[in-house]
Amino acid sequence: MNKLLVSPAPHIHTKTSTRSLMTDVVIALLPSVIVSVLFYGWPAVIVLASSVIFCTLLEYLITKFLLKRPNTVSDMSAVVTGIILALNLPPTAPWWVAMIGAAVAVGVAKMTFGGLGQNVFNPAITGRVFLLISFPAIMTSWGGGKSFIPGIDAVSGATPLGIVKESLAQGMTLDQIYAANDFSYLDMLFVNIGGSAGEISAIAILVGFIYMLARKVIRPYITLSILVTVAVFSGIFWLIDPAQYTDPLFNLLTGGVLLGSVFMATDYVTSPMSDKGGIIFGVGIGIITMLIRYFGSYPEGMSFAILIMNATVPLINKFCKQKKYGRA
Repeated sequence: MNKLLVSPAPHIHTKTSTRSLMTDVVIALLPSVIVSVLFYGWPAVIVLASSVIFCTLLEYLITKFLLKRPNTVSDMSAVVTGIILALNLPPTAPWWVAMIGAAVAVGVAKMTFGGLGQNVFNPAITGRVFLLISFPAIMTSWGGGKSFIPGIDAVSGATPLGIVKESLAQGMTLDQIYAANDFSYLDMLFVNIGGSAGEISAIAILVGFIYMLARKVIRPYITLSILVTVAVFSGIFWLIDPAQYTDPLFNLLTGGVLLGSVFMATDYVTSPMSDKGGIIFGVGIGIITMLIRYFGSYPEGMSFAILIMNATVPLINKFCKQKKYGRA
């Protein structure tokens, strides 16, 4: 006699796991990590190691002694948070700054809500924004250490966004600013002119993006909607007044737009579940980022934009639902 077995969903199983997904993200982050270490030297290594160790250790301690649950460190999510947090810090930030950022990222933004899958805000960005508000001098000091590349000094100095913001406030035009600072789009593409450790190379970030797409770790909708929105928004203002508003290419290659749109906005837990919702989410991030860049007091707005849109995800998910399996 045949027996009918009834079991709850899901009924289709794959070899994909949290650990395998996080491992792919770590691999995608490696180009950015390697470039930052090569150009910033030992300071970047210290920041990276401190961030990853503290994130992992704190998650272990909280899980074991406070939540009294099985260890979740092996799923690699703490490692991913540590790497992304480190890539959002200045390469010469003290180790204790990375420790505080890790405490906020894992202890507050992640484990307070119950751990992976239950947090509302992206942990790494929460840690970064907390540090930016608490230690603005350290978080905006971009001097680099000794490069590991022979004959090349580490990238240092203020970020292009910071230089433009300050110079425009002093009454200079963009043509004057570009001439005085010798900005090169080629440099911004391969080796950025100042910035956090992860912003140094747009090419390295794009390599990671292509890898995650190929491995089907992420879908392109969120990332592309952010980039297109930033380009369109800045393009409109640039056409209106090119002497006061930076062009689309400048806005795409500088600051944290690429790093944020590829590795942080696409976080499974804090982004919408549907493709339509992802596009709305990305458009919102792009608009808020450019509003802060053009009209806010901070030169960069990517981190704030992602956190703000993280808070809207439950509402987006409510109105933009995926089609149920088997439904036309």
